[in-house]
Amino acid sequence: MKPVVAIVGRPNAGKSTLFNRITRTKDALVDNFPGVTRDRHYGSCIWNDVEFSVIDTGGFSIGDDDYFSSFSRDQVHQAISDADAVILLLDGKGGVSPFDSELINILRELSCPVFYVVNKIDGYEKEENINEFYSLGIDTLYPVSAEHGYGVPDFLDILVSAFPASSSEDDVDAIKIAIIGRPNVGKSSLTNRILGENRVIVSDIPGTTRDPIDTACEINGRQYLLIDTAGIRRKKQVYEKIEKISIIKALRSIDRCDIALILIDAHEGVTDQDVKIAGYAFERGCGCIFLLNKWDLVEKNNKTLNRYIEKLRMDAKFLSFTPVLALSALTGQRVPKIFDIVNNVYDQYSTRIPTGPLNKIFERATLKTEPSLHNGRRIKFFYATQISEKPPTFISFVNTPEGIHFSYQRYLINQIRQATGLDQTPIRLFFRKRHEASNRVSQKKQFVSKHQKRKNRTFRK
Repeated sequence: MKPVVAIVGRPNAGKSTLFNRITRTKDALVDNFPGVTRDRHYGSCIWNDVEFSVIDTGGFSIGDDDYFSSFSRDQVHQAISDADAVILLLDGKGGVSPFDSELINILRELSCPVFYVVNKIDGYEKEENINEFYSLGIDTLYPVSAEHGYGVPDFLDILVSAFPASSSEDDVDAIKIAIIGRPNVGKSSLTNRILGENRVIVSDIPGTTRDPIDTACEINGRQYLLIDTAGIRRKKQVYEKIEKISIIKALRSIDRCDIALILIDAHEGVTDQDVKIAGYAFERGCGCIFLLNKWDLVEKNNKTLNRYIEKLRMDAKFLSFTPVLALSALTGQRVPKIFDIVNNVYDQYSTRIPTGPLNKIFERATLKTEPSLHNGRRIKFFYATQISEKPPTFISFVNTPEGIHFSYQRYLINQIRQATGLDQTPIRLFFRKRHEASNRVSQKKQFVSKHQKRKNRTFRK
Protein backbone atom coordinates (compact mmCIF):
# COMPACT_ATOMS: atom_id res chain seq x y z
CA MET A 1 0.00 0.00 0.00
CA LYS A 2 1.09 3.56 -0.65
CA PRO A 3 1.93 5.60 2.46
CA VAL A 4 -0.83 7.99 3.53
CA VAL A 5 -0.03 11.49 4.80
CA ALA A 6 -2.71 13.57 6.56
CA ILE A 7 -2.54 17.37 6.61
CA VAL A 8 -4.23 18.77 9.73
CA GLY A 9 -4.41 22.17 11.36
CA ARG A 10 -6.68 24.96 12.45
CA PRO A 11 -9.02 26.73 10.00
CA ASN A 12 -7.44 28.89 7.30
CA ALA A 13 -3.88 27.68 7.97
CA GLY A 14 -3.44 26.83 4.28
CA LYS A 15 -3.98 23.06 4.30
CA SER A 16 -5.81 22.96 0.96
CA THR A 17 -3.18 25.21 -0.62
CA LEU A 18 -0.43 22.86 0.58
CA PHE A 19 -2.47 19.87 -0.66
CA ASN A 20 -2.68 21.44 -4.13
CA ARG A 21 1.02 22.30 -4.05
CA ILE A 22 2.06 18.76 -3.12
CA THR A 23 -0.31 17.01 -5.56
CA ARG A 24 0.36 19.60 -8.30
CA THR A 25 -3.37 19.98 -8.87
CA LYS A 26 -6.15 22.42 -8.06
CA ASP A 27 -8.44 19.68 -6.76
CA ALA A 28 -8.95 21.18 -3.29
CA LEU A 29 -11.12 24.27 -3.00
CA VAL A 30 -9.18 27.29 -1.73
CA ASP A 31 -10.56 30.57 -0.39
CA ASN A 32 -9.63 33.22 2.16
CA PHE A 33 -12.42 32.47 4.60
CA PRO A 34 -12.23 29.51 7.01
CA GLY A 35 -14.33 26.35 6.76
CA VAL A 36 -14.17 25.83 2.99
CA THR A 37 -12.94 22.24 3.39
CA ARG A 38 -15.19 19.94 5.42
CA ASP A 39 -14.62 16.35 4.34
CA ARG A 40 -11.43 14.35 3.90
CA HIS A 41 -10.06 14.87 0.41
CA TYR A 42 -7.55 12.37 -1.01
CA GLY A 43 -4.90 13.02 -3.64
CA SER A 44 -1.82 11.29 -5.06
CA CYS A 45 1.76 12.53 -5.20
CA ILE A 46 5.13 11.34 -6.52
CA TRP A 47 8.29 12.85 -5.06
CA ASN A 48 11.80 11.47 -5.63
CA ASP A 49 10.15 8.46 -7.34
CA VAL A 50 8.20 7.71 -4.16
CA GLU A 51 4.39 7.52 -4.43
CA PHE A 52 2.16 8.45 -1.52
CA SER A 53 -1.38 9.63 -0.82
CA VAL A 54 -2.25 12.95 0.78
CA ILE A 55 -5.38 13.73 2.82
CA ASP A 56 -6.67 17.29 3.04
CA THR A 57 -8.89 17.84 6.08
CA GLY A 58 -11.21 20.50 7.41
CA GLY A 59 -10.03 23.02 9.97
CA PHE A 60 -9.77 21.69 13.53
CA SER A 61 -11.51 23.99 16.01
CA ILE A 62 -12.63 23.51 19.61
CA GLY A 63 -15.79 25.62 19.63
CA ASP A 64 -19.13 24.79 18.02
CA ASP A 65 -19.80 28.17 16.43
CA ASP A 66 -20.08 26.56 13.02
CA TYR A 67 -22.70 23.83 12.52
CA PHE A 68 -20.11 21.69 10.73
CA SER A 69 -17.31 22.08 13.33
CA SER A 70 -18.04 18.80 15.11
CA PHE A 71 -18.34 16.94 11.81
CA SER A 72 -15.02 18.36 10.61
CA ARG A 73 -13.33 17.33 13.88
CA ASP A 74 -14.57 13.78 13.36
CA GLN A 75 -13.15 13.80 9.84
CA VAL A 76 -9.78 15.02 11.18
CA HIS A 77 -9.67 12.22 13.77
CA GLN A 78 -10.46 9.62 11.07
CA ALA A 79 -7.78 11.03 8.78
CA ILE A 80 -5.20 10.83 11.57
CA SER A 81 -6.16 7.22 12.33
CA ASP A 82 -5.76 6.30 8.62
CA ALA A 83 -2.40 8.06 8.19
CA ASP A 84 1.14 6.69 8.15
CA ALA A 85 2.47 10.22 8.75
CA VAL A 86 0.86 13.51 9.82
CA ILE A 87 1.64 17.10 8.86
CA LEU A 88 0.47 19.65 11.43
CA LEU A 89 0.25 22.91 9.50
CA LEU A 90 0.74 26.02 11.64
CA ASP A 91 -0.16 29.56 10.57
CA GLY A 92 3.01 31.63 10.37
CA LYS A 93 1.05 34.88 10.04
CA GLY A 94 -1.63 34.16 12.61
CA GLY A 95 0.81 32.99 15.29
CA VAL A 96 0.22 30.42 18.05
CA SER A 97 -3.40 29.40 18.66
CA PRO A 98 -5.13 27.29 21.36
CA PHE A 99 -6.24 25.01 18.51
CA ASP A 100 -2.58 24.25 17.83
CA SER A 101 -1.99 23.16 21.43
CA GLU A 102 -5.07 20.94 21.38
CA LEU A 103 -3.95 19.22 18.17
CA ILE A 104 -0.38 18.78 19.42
CA ASN A 105 -1.67 17.00 22.52
CA ILE A 106 -3.58 14.59 20.26
CA LEU A 107 -0.64 14.02 17.90
CA ARG A 108 1.85 13.32 20.68
CA GLU A 109 0.01 10.08 21.38
CA LEU A 110 0.58 8.79 17.83
CA SER A 111 3.20 6.21 16.95
CA CYS A 112 3.56 7.45 13.34
CA PRO A 113 5.88 10.36 12.38
CA VAL A 114 4.50 13.87 12.90
CA PHE A 115 5.94 16.85 11.00
CA TYR A 116 5.34 20.36 12.33
CA VAL A 117 5.24 22.75 9.37
CA VAL A 118 4.88 26.52 9.67
CA ASN A 119 3.09 27.93 6.61
CA LYS A 120 2.99 31.43 5.13
CA ILE A 121 6.74 31.92 5.47
CA ASP A 122 7.30 33.61 2.12
CA GLY A 123 11.10 33.79 2.19
CA TYR A 124 14.28 33.43 4.20
CA GLU A 125 13.81 36.84 5.81
CA LYS A 126 10.44 35.71 7.25
CA GLU A 127 11.80 32.57 8.94
CA GLU A 128 12.16 34.40 12.26
CA ASN A 129 8.35 34.21 12.49
CA ILE A 130 8.60 30.53 13.36
CA ASN A 131 10.39 31.17 16.66
CA GLU A 132 7.23 31.69 18.71
CA PHE A 133 6.03 28.19 17.77
CA TYR A 134 8.88 26.63 19.74
CA SER A 135 6.88 27.62 22.83
CA LEU A 136 4.58 24.69 21.97
CA GLY A 137 7.37 22.28 22.93
CA ILE A 138 8.27 21.32 19.37
CA ASP A 139 11.87 20.37 18.58
CA THR A 140 11.87 20.71 14.76
CA LEU A 141 9.88 23.15 12.65
CA TYR A 142 9.79 23.32 8.84
CA PRO A 143 9.15 26.80 7.35
CA VAL A 144 7.26 26.76 4.03
CA SER A 145 5.03 28.85 1.83
CA ALA A 146 2.32 26.63 0.36
CA GLU A 147 1.19 29.44 -1.92
CA HIS A 148 4.60 30.32 -3.37
CA GLY A 149 6.43 27.00 -2.91
CA TYR A 150 9.18 28.30 -0.61
CA GLY A 151 10.68 25.47 1.45
CA VAL A 152 8.25 22.84 0.10
CA PRO A 153 10.80 20.81 -1.94
CA ASP A 154 13.21 20.58 1.00
CA PHE A 155 10.41 19.49 3.30
CA LEU A 156 9.18 16.83 0.84
CA ASP A 157 12.72 15.40 0.69
CA ILE A 158 12.57 14.91 4.46
CA LEU A 159 8.99 13.60 4.38
CA VAL A 160 9.53 10.83 1.82
CA SER A 161 12.79 9.78 3.47
CA ALA A 162 10.70 8.75 6.50
CA PHE A 163 8.72 6.23 4.41
CA PRO A 164 9.79 2.58 4.21
CA ALA A 165 11.64 1.99 0.93
CA SER A 166 9.31 -0.83 -0.15
CA SER A 167 6.05 0.88 0.74
CA SER A 168 5.24 2.22 -2.74
CA GLU A 169 3.48 0.05 -5.30
CA ASP A 170 1.32 0.46 -8.37
CA ASP A 171 -2.38 1.20 -7.99
CA VAL A 172 -4.87 -1.43 -9.01
CA ASP A 173 -6.96 -0.38 -11.98
CA ALA A 174 -10.30 0.44 -10.37
CA ILE A 175 -13.76 1.12 -11.77
CA LYS A 176 -14.40 4.84 -11.23
CA ILE A 177 -17.94 5.56 -10.05
CA ALA A 178 -19.26 9.12 -9.66
CA ILE A 179 -22.39 9.67 -7.55
CA ILE A 180 -24.17 12.69 -9.02
CA GLY A 181 -27.49 14.45 -8.54
CA ARG A 182 -29.26 17.49 -7.15
CA PRO A 183 -28.47 18.77 -3.64
CA ASN A 184 -29.92 16.73 -0.77
CA VAL A 185 -30.87 13.64 -2.79
CA GLY A 186 -28.68 11.45 -0.56
CA LYS A 187 -25.32 11.21 -2.39
CA SER A 188 -23.17 11.38 0.76
CA SER A 189 -25.54 9.06 2.65
CA LEU A 190 -25.20 6.50 -0.13
CA THR A 191 -21.39 6.82 -0.07
CA ASN A 192 -21.32 6.22 3.67
CA ARG A 193 -23.75 3.29 3.38
CA ILE A 194 -21.60 1.61 0.72
CA LEU A 195 -18.39 2.10 2.71
CA GLY A 196 -19.92 1.21 6.06
CA GLU A 197 -18.46 4.31 7.75
CA ASN A 198 -19.04 8.05 8.05
CA ARG A 199 -16.63 8.82 5.23
CA VAL A 200 -18.31 12.11 4.28
CA ILE A 201 -20.37 14.60 6.24
CA VAL A 202 -24.13 14.17 5.90
CA SER A 203 -26.53 17.03 6.59
CA ASP A 204 -29.95 18.27 5.56
CA ILE A 205 -28.31 21.59 4.63
CA PRO A 206 -27.86 21.84 0.83
CA GLY A 207 -24.27 22.33 -0.27
CA THR A 208 -22.70 20.32 2.57
CA THR A 209 -20.38 18.50 0.13
CA ARG A 210 -18.09 20.90 -1.71
CA ASP A 211 -15.06 18.99 -2.99
CA PRO A 212 -15.42 15.74 -4.95
CA ILE A 213 -14.47 13.09 -2.37
CA ASP A 214 -12.57 10.08 -3.78
CA THR A 215 -12.56 6.85 -1.79
CA ALA A 216 -11.01 3.57 -2.92
CA CYS A 217 -12.77 0.40 -1.83
CA GLU A 218 -12.91 -3.31 -2.60
CA ILE A 219 -16.23 -5.14 -2.87
CA ASN A 220 -16.43 -8.86 -3.65
CA GLY A 221 -12.82 -8.88 -4.81
CA ARG A 222 -13.20 -6.01 -7.30
CA GLN A 223 -11.63 -2.57 -6.94
CA TYR A 224 -13.71 0.61 -7.13
CA LEU A 225 -13.12 4.33 -6.72
CA LEU A 226 -16.20 6.09 -5.35
CA ILE A 227 -16.48 9.81 -6.12
CA ASP A 228 -19.00 11.70 -4.01
CA THR A 229 -19.82 15.03 -5.67
CA ALA A 230 -21.46 18.32 -4.80
CA GLY A 231 -25.12 18.74 -5.66
CA ILE A 232 -25.77 20.32 -9.06
CA ARG A 233 -28.43 23.02 -9.00
CA ARG A 234 -29.79 25.15 -11.81
CA LYS A 235 -27.44 27.95 -12.84
CA LYS A 236 -29.92 30.68 -11.97
CA GLN A 237 -30.09 29.37 -8.38
CA VAL A 238 -26.31 29.48 -7.83
CA TYR A 239 -24.89 32.74 -6.46
CA GLU A 240 -21.92 31.91 -4.22
CA LYS A 241 -18.48 31.51 -5.78
CA ILE A 242 -17.73 28.38 -3.73
CA GLU A 243 -20.87 26.63 -4.98
CA LYS A 244 -20.09 27.55 -8.59
CA ILE A 245 -16.61 26.02 -8.24
CA SER A 246 -18.09 22.94 -6.54
CA ILE A 247 -20.47 22.37 -9.46
CA ILE A 248 -17.61 22.74 -11.96
CA LYS A 249 -15.63 20.12 -10.01
CA ALA A 250 -18.68 17.83 -9.94
CA LEU A 251 -18.94 18.04 -13.73
CA ARG A 252 -15.22 17.30 -14.04
CA SER A 253 -15.76 14.22 -11.89
CA ILE A 254 -18.24 12.98 -14.50
CA ASP A 255 -15.49 13.44 -17.12
CA ARG A 256 -13.13 11.07 -15.29
CA CYS A 257 -15.62 8.41 -14.20
CA ASP A 258 -16.54 5.14 -15.90
CA ILE A 259 -20.02 4.85 -14.38
CA ALA A 260 -22.30 7.67 -13.19
CA LEU A 261 -24.84 6.80 -10.52
CA ILE A 262 -27.58 9.37 -11.15
CA LEU A 263 -29.31 9.72 -7.79
CA ILE A 264 -32.93 10.87 -7.79
CA ASP A 265 -35.13 11.69 -4.79
CA ALA A 266 -38.01 9.28 -5.39
CA HIS A 267 -40.08 10.99 -2.69
CA GLU A 268 -40.00 14.26 -4.68
CA GLY A 269 -40.25 12.52 -8.05
CA VAL A 270 -38.32 12.99 -11.27
CA THR A 271 -37.56 16.67 -11.97
CA ASP A 272 -36.30 18.59 -14.99
CA GLN A 273 -32.98 19.12 -13.20
CA ASP A 274 -32.58 15.34 -12.74
CA VAL A 275 -32.96 14.93 -16.49
CA LYS A 276 -30.50 17.75 -17.15
CA ILE A 277 -27.91 16.13 -14.89
CA ALA A 278 -28.47 12.82 -16.68
CA GLY A 279 -27.81 14.73 -19.92
CA TYR A 280 -24.43 15.87 -18.57
CA ALA A 281 -23.47 12.23 -18.00
CA PHE A 282 -24.75 11.14 -21.41
CA GLU A 283 -22.84 13.92 -23.22
CA ARG A 284 -19.61 12.82 -21.53
CA GLY A 285 -20.13 9.23 -22.68
CA CYS A 286 -19.98 7.46 -19.33
CA GLY A 287 -22.07 4.46 -18.35
CA CYS A 288 -25.16 5.45 -16.38
CA ILE A 289 -27.45 3.94 -13.75
CA PHE A 290 -30.57 5.65 -12.38
CA LEU A 291 -30.95 5.20 -8.61
CA LEU A 292 -34.32 6.10 -7.08
CA ASN A 293 -33.30 6.94 -3.52
CA LYS A 294 -35.58 7.35 -0.46
CA TRP A 295 -37.76 4.54 -1.81
CA ASP A 296 -38.77 3.75 1.78
CA LEU A 297 -40.70 7.05 1.88
CA VAL A 298 -42.74 6.36 -1.28
CA GLU A 299 -46.29 5.03 -1.04
CA LYS A 300 -46.18 2.00 -3.29
CA ASN A 301 -48.36 -0.46 -5.15
CA ASN A 302 -47.58 -3.03 -7.82
CA LYS A 303 -47.25 -0.39 -10.56
CA THR A 304 -45.34 2.34 -8.70
CA LEU A 305 -41.87 1.42 -9.95
CA ASN A 306 -43.16 1.00 -13.51
CA ARG A 307 -44.58 4.53 -13.42
CA TYR A 308 -41.21 5.93 -12.33
CA ILE A 309 -39.42 4.01 -15.07
CA GLU A 310 -41.93 5.18 -17.70
CA LYS A 311 -41.40 8.77 -16.53
CA LEU A 312 -37.62 8.40 -16.86
CA ARG A 313 -37.90 6.74 -20.27
CA MET A 314 -40.20 9.52 -21.48
CA ASP A 315 -38.21 12.49 -20.11
CA ALA A 316 -34.72 11.07 -20.70
CA LYS A 317 -35.18 9.23 -23.99
CA PHE A 318 -31.46 9.56 -24.70
CA LEU A 319 -30.84 7.17 -21.78
CA SER A 320 -33.53 4.63 -22.59
CA PHE A 321 -30.96 1.81 -22.19
CA THR A 322 -30.03 2.84 -18.63
CA PRO A 323 -30.83 0.42 -15.76
CA VAL A 324 -33.06 1.69 -12.95
CA LEU A 325 -32.81 0.60 -9.30
CA ALA A 326 -35.03 1.71 -6.41
CA LEU A 327 -33.25 1.81 -3.05
CA SER A 328 -32.86 3.53 0.30
CA ALA A 329 -29.45 4.80 1.37
CA LEU A 330 -30.87 5.37 4.87
CA THR A 331 -32.04 1.80 5.49
CA GLY A 332 -29.66 0.05 3.08
CA GLN A 333 -32.52 -1.43 1.04
CA ARG A 334 -31.13 -2.87 -2.25
CA VAL A 335 -27.83 -0.94 -1.89
CA PRO A 336 -25.74 -4.15 -2.33
CA LYS A 337 -27.42 -4.71 -5.72
CA ILE A 338 -25.79 -1.56 -7.08
CA PHE A 339 -22.48 -3.29 -7.74
CA ASP A 340 -24.01 -6.20 -9.64
CA ILE A 341 -25.46 -3.63 -12.04
CA VAL A 342 -22.24 -1.58 -12.06
CA ASN A 343 -20.19 -4.65 -13.01
CA ASN A 344 -22.56 -5.56 -15.83
CA VAL A 345 -22.64 -2.01 -17.22
CA TYR A 346 -18.86 -1.67 -16.95
CA ASP A 347 -18.24 -4.98 -18.73
CA GLN A 348 -20.40 -3.77 -21.62
CA TYR A 349 -18.89 -0.28 -21.43
CA SER A 350 -15.38 -1.68 -21.97
CA THR A 351 -16.32 -4.21 -24.69
CA ARG A 352 -14.48 -4.43 -28.03
CA ILE A 353 -16.12 -6.06 -31.07
CA PRO A 354 -13.84 -7.55 -33.77
CA THR A 355 -14.04 -5.90 -37.19
CA GLY A 356 -15.28 -9.04 -38.97
CA PRO A 357 -18.40 -9.64 -36.87
CA LEU A 358 -19.07 -5.91 -36.77
CA ASN A 359 -19.18 -5.65 -40.58
CA LYS A 360 -21.53 -8.62 -40.74
CA ILE A 361 -23.88 -6.74 -38.41
CA PHE A 362 -23.79 -3.72 -40.71
CA GLU A 363 -24.27 -5.86 -43.79
CA ARG A 364 -27.38 -7.56 -42.37
CA ALA A 365 -28.75 -4.26 -41.07
CA THR A 366 -28.37 -2.40 -44.38
CA LEU A 367 -29.86 -5.31 -46.36
CA LYS A 368 -32.81 -5.47 -43.97
CA THR A 369 -33.48 -1.72 -44.14
CA GLU A 370 -31.69 0.40 -46.71
CA PRO A 371 -30.99 4.08 -46.00
CA SER A 372 -32.97 6.65 -47.92
CA LEU A 373 -31.56 8.27 -51.07
CA HIS A 374 -29.48 11.42 -50.77
CA ASN A 375 -29.67 13.84 -53.72
CA GLY A 376 -30.89 10.96 -55.82
CA ARG A 377 -27.91 8.76 -54.93
CA ARG A 378 -27.91 5.52 -52.94
CA ILE A 379 -25.77 5.64 -49.78
CA LYS A 380 -23.12 2.92 -49.82
CA PHE A 381 -21.59 1.43 -46.66
CA PHE A 382 -18.04 0.20 -47.29
CA TYR A 383 -16.83 -1.04 -43.91
CA ALA A 384 -17.02 -0.32 -40.16
CA THR A 385 -14.55 -0.61 -37.31
CA GLN A 386 -14.45 0.03 -33.58
CA ILE A 387 -11.99 2.80 -32.71
CA SER A 388 -12.27 2.75 -28.90
CA GLU A 389 -14.14 1.47 -25.89
CA LYS A 390 -15.42 3.19 -22.72
CA PRO A 391 -17.88 3.68 -24.35
CA PRO A 392 -17.86 1.42 -27.45
CA THR A 393 -17.25 3.82 -30.34
CA PHE A 394 -17.54 2.89 -34.01
CA ILE A 395 -16.80 4.52 -37.36
CA SER A 396 -18.55 3.48 -40.56
CA PHE A 397 -17.05 4.59 -43.88
CA VAL A 398 -19.63 5.56 -46.49
CA ASN A 399 -19.78 7.49 -49.73
CA THR A 400 -21.98 10.36 -48.45
CA PRO A 401 -21.95 10.59 -44.62
CA GLU A 402 -23.94 13.84 -44.67
CA GLY A 403 -26.86 11.98 -46.22
CA ILE A 404 -27.45 9.64 -43.25
CA HIS A 405 -30.43 10.71 -41.16
CA PHE A 406 -30.13 10.54 -37.35
CA SER A 407 -33.03 8.06 -37.29
CA TYR A 408 -31.03 5.64 -39.45
CA GLN A 409 -28.02 6.14 -37.19
CA ARG A 410 -30.23 5.21 -34.22
CA TYR A 411 -31.46 2.17 -36.16
CA LEU A 412 -27.90 0.96 -36.72
CA ILE A 413 -27.02 1.47 -33.04
CA ASN A 414 -30.05 -0.62 -32.05
CA GLN A 415 -28.95 -3.33 -34.48
CA ILE A 416 -25.53 -3.38 -32.80
CA ARG A 417 -27.23 -3.66 -29.40
CA GLN A 418 -29.40 -6.57 -30.50
CA ALA A 419 -26.54 -8.48 -32.14
CA THR A 420 -23.96 -7.99 -29.36
CA GLY A 421 -26.03 -7.79 -26.17
CA LEU A 422 -24.73 -4.28 -25.40
CA ASP A 423 -28.08 -3.19 -24.02
CA GLN A 424 -26.93 -1.18 -20.96
CA THR A 425 -24.09 0.98 -22.26
CA PRO A 426 -23.90 4.09 -24.41
CA ILE A 427 -22.77 3.42 -27.98
CA ARG A 428 -21.28 6.05 -30.26
CA LEU A 429 -21.46 5.73 -34.04
CA PHE A 430 -19.83 8.15 -36.47
CA PHE A 431 -19.82 8.22 -40.25
CA ARG A 432 -16.84 9.18 -42.36
CA LYS A 433 -16.37 9.58 -46.07
CA ARG A 434 -14.04 6.96 -47.45
CA HIS A 435 -10.67 8.61 -48.02
CA GLU A 436 -10.41 10.07 -51.51
CA ALA A 437 -6.80 8.94 -51.85
CA SER A 438 -7.82 5.32 -51.40
CA ASN A 439 -10.48 5.77 -54.07
CA ARG A 440 -7.90 7.20 -56.49
CA VAL A 441 -5.52 4.34 -55.75
CA SER A 442 -8.33 1.86 -56.39
CA GLN A 443 -9.26 3.60 -59.66
CA LYS A 444 -5.61 3.68 -60.71
CA LYS A 445 -5.29 -0.05 -60.07
CA GLN A 446 -8.41 -0.68 -62.15
CA PHE A 447 -6.99 1.47 -65.02
CA VAL A 448 -3.62 -0.32 -64.92
CA SER A 449 -5.37 -3.67 -64.91
CA LYS A 450 -7.47 -2.74 -67.96
CA HIS A 451 -4.44 -1.30 -69.75
CA GLN A 452 -2.42 -4.46 -69.05
CA LYS A 453 -5.23 -6.61 -70.46
CA ARG A 454 -5.22 -4.56 -73.69
CA LYS A 455 -1.44 -4.99 -73.98
CA ASN A 456 -1.77 -8.73 -73.45
CA ARG A 457 -4.43 -8.97 -76.17
CA THR A 458 -2.26 -6.95 -78.57
CA PHE A 459 0.79 -9.07 -77.79
CA ARG A 460 -1.15 -12.31 -78.45
CA LYS A 461 -2.30 -10.99 -81.85
